[in-house]
Amino acid sequence: MKTNKLFLIISREFLIRVKKKSFIIMTILTPLLFAALIVMPSLIMTLSSGNKGQKILVIDRSELCQPFFENSEEYTYLFDKNADIESIKKDFPESLYAAVEISAPDSMFNVSVSTISTKQMNIDTKKQIERNVQKAMEKSKLEKYDIENLDNILKDIRTDVSVKTFTISESGEEKEGMVELYMGIAYILSFMIYMFIFMFGSMVMRGVIEEKTTRIVEVIVSSVKPFELMLGKILGVGSVALLQFLIWIVLTGGIIFGAQAIMGADKLTESNELVQQMAAGQTATDAITSITAESTPMDNIMASLANVPIARILTAFILYFLLGYLLYAALFSAVGSAVDNEADTQQLILPVTLPLIIGLFIMIHTFQYPDSSLSFWGSMIPFTSPMVMMARVPFGVPAWELALSLALLVGTFIFMTFVSAKIYRVGILMYGKKANWKDLIKWLKY
Repeated sequence: MKTNKLFLIISREFLIRVKKKSFIIMTILTPLLFAALIVMPSLIMTLSSGNKGQKILVIDRSELCQPFFENSEEYTYLFDKNADIESIKKDFPESLYAAVEISAPDSMFNVSVSTISTKQMNIDTKKQIERNVQKAMEKSKLEKYDIENLDNILKDIRTDVSVKTFTISESGEEKEGMVELYMGIAYILSFMIYMFIFMFGSMVMRGVIEEKTTRIVEVIVSSVKPFELMLGKILGVGSVALLQFLIWIVLTGGIIFGAQAIMGADKLTESNELVQQMAAGQTATDAITSITAESTPMDNIMASLANVPIARILTAFILYFLLGYLLYAALFSAVGSAVDNEADTQQLILPVTLPLIIGLFIMIHTFQYPDSSLSFWGSMIPFTSPMVMMARVPFGVPAWELALSLALLVGTFIFMTFVSAKIYRVGILMYGKKANWKDLIKWLKY
């Protein structure tokens, strides 16, 4: 009988949320946003560029830089070493995008460069001009040393180094990996756990507040025990979260594979590398140049992906997502039962959300140092372990650490569920008074 009542509560919580328009919209919209983060950079690279055919006048008083300015689709360079820059300033030609003046070399064989334009020059154009002049002056300085076959020597000493990483399993099998791929997997999965715990835990809290405000909960608790009601609400919202997550995986994967088929996997890979390099501080021109000079073949990525322990990572993700959600959902439901409206949750919600935020910062540290002491303890403490351990799992975690972390998480979940149930049992029937921490401690003693 109790099982039937619990099932009815779970079904009610599940159906109420699944039938909402917001659930349907977010279920469809979120995969589009995820896929856009991956596909959009390649679309931007393919479909957009600066204005084509813009003219730049180069006044090269050094008479050394002209060979290094090559025309492109975006810019056409015009050269006039005798042009009067002051006259150009007074009556700037509408046909020009910018004018560049390169001074004659000084005693140290250095030059100064200045540009004039009617609107602020973009950063890529500025960097391109700097690079062209720099190359010209470096070559001129080297030629002063009169080294025979200088071009051949420079070409010969230029070396591209690509580091391949291999790991040896306990059985002695050697597998090739790619640290960037592992970091990407760790980031996505751990951040998803953080986002889902916060989003669906808050959903449980809002549901409790809504039922308490409308007094529906008084009717419900006349038929079921408060603990059953809390557990049914947590499990019902959790089933919604799992369903939504599975739909997101299928739709996001379908959109990405479809984009790869249409645009080509190589372009998609290059665009993601471009985003990573620009995030590291490079300009778009520098990043594109780097990718063109040495791009990571898609075959290497697929080979590394084949060696990723997908089953182990997904199993760990599901376990840490479910246990982390259950732990925090119990805490959120206790907070919801202690207040009459969402505005009153501020003073009580901070201690609940603070460990999540701390876990997020430790998670970011763990991407770079998965075996540090901070990462280890962050993956053991139950309130941060769902995010931090998922940041470590793709890099390889000993089985005993996983087992200990999960055991601590399960034990803490059971204990906090007991504590939250005592608060919930009293709080859902309390009206008209703002509960504080002193009140919560009293409720625990009832």
